[in-house]
Amino acid sequence: MLTTTQVQPVNDTKGPIARESLALNAPQKALIAGGVIVGFLLLVYLLATQHVSQSMLLGIGLLLGYTLFHARFGFTSAFRRMASVGNGQAMRSHMLMLAVAVSLFAPILAYGTTFFGGPVAGYVSPVGVSLLVGAFMFGIGMQLGGGCASGTLYAIGGGRTVMFVTLIFFIVGATIGAYHLPFWTEEMPAFAPYSLATSTGFGYGGAWLVSIILFGLIAWITLIIEKKRKAPKMAPVPSAKGWKRILRGSWPLFAAAIALALLNALTLMTRGAPWGITSAFALWGSKIAGAFGVDVASWGYWQGANAASLEASIFADSTTVLNFGVILGAFIASAAGGLFKFTQVTAGNFAASVIGGLLMGYGARLAFGCNIGAYFGGIASFSLHGYIWGILALAGTFLALYLRPLFGLSVPKSNDSVC
Repeated sequence: MLTTTQVQPVNDTKGPIARESLALNAPQKALIAGGVIVGFLLLVYLLATQHVSQSMLLGIGLLLGYTLFHARFGFTSAFRRMASVGNGQAMRSHMLMLAVAVSLFAPILAYGTTFFGGPVAGYVSPVGVSLLVGAFMFGIGMQLGGGCASGTLYAIGGGRTVMFVTLIFFIVGATIGAYHLPFWTEEMPAFAPYSLATSTGFGYGGAWLVSIILFGLIAWITLIIEKKRKAPKMAPVPSAKGWKRILRGSWPLFAAAIALALLNALTLMTRGAPWGITSAFALWGSKIAGAFGVDVASWGYWQGANAASLEASIFADSTTVLNFGVILGAFIASAAGGLFKFTQVTAGNFAASVIGGLLMGYGARLAFGCNIGAYFGGIASFSLHGYIWGILALAGTFLALYLRPLFGLSVPKSNDSVC
């Protein structure tokens, strides 16, 4: 993806970008105006055709995309820097984000309903072969594809051309994964979903305390690894000063971590489920396949509760609306910083994006989500599967470090400046 924080794009094959090239330019006013107009028209359409919650989710998505871009906040390079040079700064920002999220999710899940009176449920999924294989595949895929699920969306919003390739094959992989999912969930062994809150005697208060302890322990371990490996620090990116920084970035990681947790909780209160991304990819791909005559409705994935989504407009799908919002929010943020531009596609990063997109799409379906739905949303929902997803994705990252050079993709070295 673009970056986890103030760092180089991970598919840049020429090494770290010079810091001065990341300096903010004059705002791209025509692009900003275009983005605002598109957002307004989409908002009007949603208000006219869908429940008001969809309009609210579009606004939340815009804020998510704006936050992701301005903080360069992601997951792919956080895992890669941890695995390659031992830099855990971004991983600690994840722990802060998760700490704030569980603090907000606990009372909502324990007592709350949505703003509209509907039920609220977190992401708590089974732990089995499907999760293990899917998360490992996703870990490899995000390192080859140049970004995770959220990173793919906000990189597209910033104009990173190769990420359009990643998205296309992300959708293809998710669609194939949806077709194969009954085999993985019904034929492969798995344990029942396990919640730290409801599957134990802890309750949400006890689960919150256990979670906070775990986050603190993980943050402490990253500090030990950094000291032992003498990890390089991340170099800052030039930024607007004062209040202009809110609109033109770059934002500190800790601020983005808090904002993302707040927005995820707001998503939970709006639609009754946490933030997710990749289920929409399976929906888009299945609708396209159906348009070409594939009997998608007969797939096991589209039976039961999912059947209605396949028949309805994509704008009735809350995850789709959030995704469009993220892309549009990142687009406006990049234009506000004068940074929107299409980038070069090479044979190496094209091939890596094809393979990475396929692995992420397929892996996300098997693992009941991606870095957002399974890792962020799962852990925030006190689900054991979220922690296991993170471990297996990190394992996939270690393997991908040996694969990236085959496509001309860089891997940070211990004596490099992480910038």
